[in-house]
Amino acid sequence: MIGHGSKASLVIAALAALLCSTAAAPAQQRACASREPINTLAELWPALYACWSPPAGTEGKELTLSFSIRRDGTLIGKPRATYSKLQGGSDLDRAFVASVLQALDKTLPLPITESFGGVIAGRPMALRFAVPVGPDL
Repeated sequence: MIGHGSKASLVIAALAALLCSTAAAPAQQRACASREPINTLAELWPALYACWSPPAGTEGKELTLSFSIRRDGTLIGKPRATYSKLQGGSDLDRAFVASVLQALDKTLPLPITESFGGVIAGRPMALRFAVPVGPDL
């Protein structure tokens, strides 16, 4: 039987796993830079992707950024690239990376609620920006 302390530990571990996992591009739609309050992880991911529009010709390119935000929705430090699939510093690579950074710049600070801010403040998050190749475009 699991004790009360163990249940709390499991809940904390599950939340930590969610916050540290890489989010896939969400199906939910949200307006770019919407000021609608964010109170859940399900609302967070669409808000982070809402302003991103990859440049034409960047199919197959990927960039994963790791970062943390404060309880007020502002970025802590600078995002760090933890994975990239780019081809040798071409103009398209630079345009792709710039589109990701511009999207974050437009999105932040996030309008997170006070209670949700307390949950995610300082926790590492990873966000994957990828442009599919082929008929899935």
